Amino acid sequence: MPASAVLPAALVLALAAAPGSLARDKGESPFAAADAPPAKPAACHEIRGLIRDAPDQEEAARIDFGAVGPLSLVEHDGALAYLGICAEPDVRVLCVTYSTNGMQPGDVVAVTGGYQRVDENLVILDPCLAARPGEGG
Repeated sequence: MPASAVLPAALVLALAAAPGSLARDKGESPFAAADAPPAKPAACHEIRGLIRDAPDQEEAARIDFGAVGPLSLVEHDGALAYLGICAEPDVRVLCVTYSTNGMQPGDVVAVTGGYQRVDENLVILDPCLAARPGEGG
């Protein structure tokens, strides 16, 4: 594997571990390397400030992001489930997964998945896992 293919992943890991970086909350960042759980999911009111410091998606390997909040959207199209947490004025987070697992609007859930910032008001996590806090992911 060429060094250029390894560098972005190494850069993401270095950013997560460096003082004053994404892990500025004593190592409790909502960002993590792909398929690794974040140390601390972000609350809805924290997301806008945290994503300002996110690595450039064009230059970084996949990173995961975790958030926790009340469900504002629960839809299933027969193949995929779409679970939305947080509401304006906070950044909305859409979790693309396979099942609603009986979750309903208003339930507080933790979501973790592949981070994609669509714009300043919407983050998509795909693929994503969702669970009620305390149930695991």
